[in-house]
Amino acid sequence: MGSIVTDRGVVHYETIGRGPAALLLHCWLGSWANWRDAMTVLARSYRVHALDFWGFGESSEQHHYEIADYVSMVETFMDTLGIASAPVLGHSMGGSVALCLALKQPERVQKVVIVGSPVDGASLSFWLHVAGKPFFGWLAWNVPFFLPVVMRLYAPWIATDHRRWYRMFKEDINRTSMQAFCYSIGSLAQMDLRPRLQDFKMPVLGIFGAKDNIVNPNQAALVNRMPFGRSIIFERSRHYPMLDESERFFQTLLAFLQEPAAGAPAVLPAPA
Repeated sequence: MGSIVTDRGVVHYETIGRGPAALLLHCWLGSWANWRDAMTVLARSYRVHALDFWGFGESSEQHHYEIADYVSMVETFMDTLGIASAPVLGHSMGGSVALCLALKQPERVQKVVIVGSPVDGASLSFWLHVAGKPFFGWLAWNVPFFLPVVMRLYAPWIATDHRRWYRMFKEDINRTSMQAFCYSIGSLAQMDLRPRLQDFKMPVLGIFGAKDNIVNPNQAALVNRMPFGRSIIFERSRHYPMLDESERFFQTLLAFLQEPAAGAPAVLPAPA
């Protein structure tokens, strides 16, 4: 367990492994713990850092929860730990933050991996657009059992391994602030990186679940339009390929990260 103190509060993170740095960024309503399995796999080759975003996990609450705030948070984290550059991996909202960081500071991002992440915020499901409305946030935090019941019913559409996902959700939601719940997803819904696809000068890998009901897997086509971007669709996965097809997920991830960052996308394993 680690933390750094910034002028905006405490950033909590977990670190494992030895070697060059790699950064892991979690999804909306998640925390660093969503990456536990990935950290164990990547720690064989990297010193892996998994962060909690503002208002999630054990990081401080804020007054602002825009995507740009999370980009600045990752920059500060890298500065404080002396990380000049690293591959950055993100799930859902975390992947969108990774993409924005890569556009802002391309020299510091060696590679990007996004997992079920929107490149265009319009790809979020209708219910995530609703979740960005303050009234929905008020319901979620003030009506007893409202959010747990809704998410329990919706869980089978989020992950094939929905029981494990729901256990993770229950652990994380108690450490999420209402403001972070509403404003982060509202900011994500407004993001649109389509005009800047040609500005990604590093290798980018997109992993998407064919059955994803949270982020439309058509985002894969946008990644493929990046100069060194490539996407792969996991046919049996929903929004959590790392849970639904874990073995294939980690094989794909390691193959991409081990490819020299010379501009060409990785040669990925064939679908199982």
